Amino acid sequence: MITNIPFGEKHSRLSIFEPNEGTLVVIPSLSLPQDELRRITGALCYEERLLFLLLTLRQPDVEVVYLSSTPVDPAIVDYYLGFLDDPDEARTRLQMISLDDPRTGPLTVSLLRRPDVVARIRAALGRTAGAWMVPFVVSEAEERLAEILGLPIYGPATSLAHLGSKSGGRMIAEEAGVPMAQGFADLRSLTEVEHAARALSPRSKLMVKLNNSYSGLGNAVVIKDERPLTACHTSFSAADENWTTFAEKIAERGAVIEEFIEDRPLYSPSALARITPGGAYDVVATHEQLLGGPNGDLYQGCAFPARPEYRAQVGECAERIARVLAGRGVVGLFGMDFFAVKTDAGYRALLCEINLRIGGTTHPFGAALLTTGASYDPGTGTLVHGGRSKYYVATDNCTAACLRGRTPAEVVELIDDRGLGFDREARTGNVLHLLGAVPEYGKLGFTSIGDSAEEAAELHQRTLRALNQSA
Repeated sequence: MITNIPFGEKHSRLSIFEPNEGTLVVIPSLSLPQDELRRITGALCYEERLLFLLLTLRQPDVEVVYLSSTPVDPAIVDYYLGFLDDPDEARTRLQMISLDDPRTGPLTVSLLRRPDVVARIRAALGRTAGAWMVPFVVSEAEERLAEILGLPIYGPATSLAHLGSKSGGRMIAEEAGVPMAQGFADLRSLTEVEHAARALSPRSKLMVKLNNSYSGLGNAVVIKDERPLTACHTSFSAADENWTTFAEKIAERGAVIEEFIEDRPLYSPSALARITPGGAYDVVATHEQLLGGPNGDLYQGCAFPARPEYRAQVGECAERIARVLAGRGVVGLFGMDFFAVKTDAGYRALLCEINLRIGGTTHPFGAALLTTGASYDPGTGTLVHGGRSKYYVATDNCTAACLRGRTPAEVVELIDDRGLGFDREARTGNVLHLLGAVPEYGKLGFTSIGDSAEEAAELHQRTLRALNQSA
């Protein structure tokens, strides 16, 4: 068994995107509110979104141990290893470990009930210079598993989790000097939400957000009038939500209420940042969020990078937030969502929320970074390789009835046959993910990489058409 390994100076600038050595123990457990995850088609397959980390095996001194609730189709593993120069050699440094348990619930919780699987993980460690756990999100379950295995976690301690809540985000933004929409935090009952709504008058449209939610599913937009909040017209982002169930969640998780930003034009950029175990911090990407749903606030995908009109402004605000979080002891990758509002002096960035976990923009960025071999240029906010910038558009939500019943291998072949696969020489094309959801749901995701924003967008649309016409 490995003893508790401090990161120390050796890993003070650790990046999971570009490790030089060691073992990544990848725990893609969706340790999040399960009521919201059940609303996502093929949610269990979202454990596959971190498979881009298999591309770190291009470094000869890196090993990967990848956990999953159910076995990952070998064709999917072959697909990712196919991006490497020597897939067979890389396979000798990869261990895919499955619980073979399709029941719903967080992977890590199930894993803690399986000492046989924990023993397999422990046996996989010790062959490299060090190991660390890379979780999708850190909960008490991940901390317990790390303690059992004697591994450090590349992620924030649960004692700091409140900093990533909607209320915590408002507190951090104030400390960092980053503007937000007017509102109130730390609301613990429907009565408190009612009082705060009255205090925000004469705002006629308000947003209520649960402290801890996923992909915008914990939001409600209220058109306020003189009546009690529950009698006003309300649009819940989750289809089966109502004030009775929402009030229960407010009491359980807490909430914030904010003015609803209706400025036009209004954009929704985001930023991805990291804080190393040594306390170094940087912004690694900005994105344009692609949103949908009844309130236009459900995450569907992203485009890289954010628009040039406000890219630098978003990056600057994100850096100030990262500085504050680093001072609080946060470690790992995290995302920040913003509004970009046009003013007479240009664009103004307003923080929307902080997500202290790996998010929806992480796997597209990781896939683009590792397949193209590019580096992030903070000066331009783009990925650059050989003097040429790279752009991409990504989705998690390509669903086509004609794909249902197909195998992942068939979809990979379809993309390649249409000339839409990844071209290793040009370093452009598609990188697929979420392939495990294809047979049952006809659903997958992909990242379309081009040498310009227009090329990436055009490739993305061609790929959507090809997948929807594949019958």
